[in-house]
Amino acid sequence: MRLHLLDATYELFRAFYGGGPPRQSSDGREVKGVHGIIESTLSLLRQPGVTHLAAATDKVVRSFRNDLFDGYKTEAGMDPDILEQFPLAERALEALGVVVWKMEEFEADDALATGALGFSDEVEQVVILTPDKDLAQCVVGDRVVMFDRRRGIVIDEGGVWEKFGIGPESIPDYLGLVGDTADGIPGVPAWGAKSASTLLARYGHLDRIPPNARDWAVKVRGAERLAANLREHRGEADLYRQLATLRRDVPLVESLEDLRWQGVRRDDFLDLCDEFGFDEVRNRPHKWV
Repeated sequence: MRLHLLDATYELFRAFYGGGPPRQSSDGREVKGVHGIIESTLSLLRQPGVTHLAAATDKVVRSFRNDLFDGYKTEAGMDPDILEQFPLAERALEALGVVVWKMEEFEADDALATGALGFSDEVEQVVILTPDKDLAQCVVGDRVVMFDRRRGIVIDEGGVWEKFGIGPESIPDYLGLVGDTADGIPGVPAWGAKSASTLLARYGHLDRIPPNARDWAVKVRGAERLAANLREHRGEADLYRQLATLRRDVPLVESLEDLRWQGVRRDDFLDLCDEFGFDEVRNRPHKWV
């Protein structure tokens, strides 16, 4: 038996920014993202082996990480049309009968990481439905994997090594060094993907990298400058790694049985379709509660 964990924040963005024109409800609200997440989730629920499912959303964009670092991502600059669809998407997923973890203090990625760790001993495999590189740190062999639905690619531990040149446990260190523009993490000056992966493949974590380049057991271009920058920005690098490290202690109350998908909630779903004008998906569900 597999447990599927859906990165609903990513799915909402993918639907909103994907191809096709905007879509508005009768009262003028933009609902293209909500419509897309309904379609993609119904498609997912038709797949063989999708029996247990939970979705995680960022109910608010800010999290505890904003208290640690002023530059961390916020809602500033985000399109109001997508911000307003987060609660609508949560409502849609619940109407589909999916358990939704709505994050406020934590982020959706933290909930997915917590769920992957907490349920991995109860199922044969946990499949995290996202291409987000942050979640690569959760991959364990072929027991906890990522699945990029858009490209149809499964990323197990070997896939993490192939993509990043490092193991899953080194992903926070990697992001701490190279940064992550999507999350507002600057990284250490001059450190790029190649230098970070080369050093971390050898040493595992940034605090094990010798401070002097002459002591490095691998060769990288511009080693002296990289070492000097890491010494100078060591405190920031540790903070950035902390920001990139997903929490595994989100208080999730559901049991595995609670995550078993029972079917779409007919009244809630049909009311939502009427409200948003989603006539073409009214008859898409294949199983009703």
